[in-house]
Amino acid sequence: MTRHAIRLLIVYFLSVAPLWASGGGASPSSTARLERTAPIIDADYTAGQIAVNQKNWREAISRMENVVKRDEKNANAWNLLGYAYRNLGEMDNSFANYERALTINPQHRDAHEYIGEAYLQVGNLAKAEEHLRALDKICWLPCEQHTELKEKIEEYKRKASGGIGGGHSWMRNA
Repeated sequence: MTRHAIRLLIVYFLSVAPLWASGGGASPSSTARLERTAPIIDADYTAGQIAVNQKNWREAISRMENVVKRDEKNANAWNLLGYAYRNLGEMDNSFANYERALTINPQHRDAHEYIGEAYLQVGNLAKAEEHLRALDKICWLPCEQHTELKEKIEEYKRKASGGIGGGHSWMRNA
């Protein structure tokens, strides 16, 4: 046996020795540990996403509320709650849920985009621009959320300055 082969064997035995000492390998306890760390698919979250895609806002709200009851730190679910409420025109609930998502994850790109759009919907350009600036800092490279919110702000400004349709009441019907 060559020196290189002996070194490889020593390295191998040193790396597996702790596994043997603890019952090692694929024992039931290590398998259970692996299963617990695997991602859990949340049926309510999945159904809520489907409801959002189908614009079934009440169903989306119901499903996402179930999710956040079980997982208060799920920023994505809070964000989708805000989105569903916004699409129902329930702006106070919408803002509260977006804010909750941003409290959990201040870097949440979708929440910044959607709350910015919500602020445009209620005629608060300054707050929308505040969230665009947040996306400027978060997105080191161009990101979809920044691009979308920037376009909505530009469209809002065009219409508010007397462009097509004039005023900003058009946003309330969005």
